[in-house]
Amino acid sequence: MTSAALEILGLGLGILGWVGVILACGLPMWEVSAFIDVNIVVAQTIWEGLWMNCVVQSTGQMQCKVYDSILALPAEVQAGRALTVIVALLGLVALMVTVVGAQCTNCIRPGKVKSRIVIAGGAIYILCGVLVLIPLCWFANIVISDFYDPTVPSSKKREMGAALYIGWAATALLLFGGCLICCCSCSQRDETSFPVKYSAPRRPTSNGEYDKKNYV
Repeated sequence: MTSAALEILGLGLGILGWVGVILACGLPMWEVSAFIDVNIVVAQTIWEGLWMNCVVQSTGQMQCKVYDSILALPAEVQAGRALTVIVALLGLVALMVTVVGAQCTNCIRPGKVKSRIVIAGGAIYILCGVLVLIPLCWFANIVISDFYDPTVPSSKKREMGAALYIGWAATALLLFGGCLICCCSCSQRDETSFPVKYSAPRRPTSNGEYDKKNYV
């Protein structure tokens, strides 16, 4: 029961991480304008994401515009789009695979096959965490490099937005949930194996026949 509870916990963490990746993918706050000028009071704030950029006025009004051309986007934006979409689809596959092989479901008979299916689901969650980590670190590296580059104008400098932090939290949940699922499933492989049945040896009696008490 303890391993089953930990397996459910790992599945829940994986689902939360998957939802977090979808949320980070849709948010336009991967990069936000940095306030480093002498005059801190600004009229607008710029948000830049994978799918659109938004301008937030000081009055609270916000205007967003979807990128016009996909091929004209920077390489990190195109890679971020592709990887986050792939992770969103793989997360759905991992959810279905893990549910099919979970100990709390009866889709498959208990045994080595069921355990291997759960391990596959946990491995897919780990793969999702690794894939989504690539665009997050790529964006963070570009933002930090441009921020400390003296040749970049102050108006072009950006800071890391909330979507990056949400993505990192989702990555941690995916990795931890996937590892938890795999560890719990590996510990159950020996317990779910079928026991070996032993039978008593049959000894013949004095008249040459086998004693009936030797039969079960």
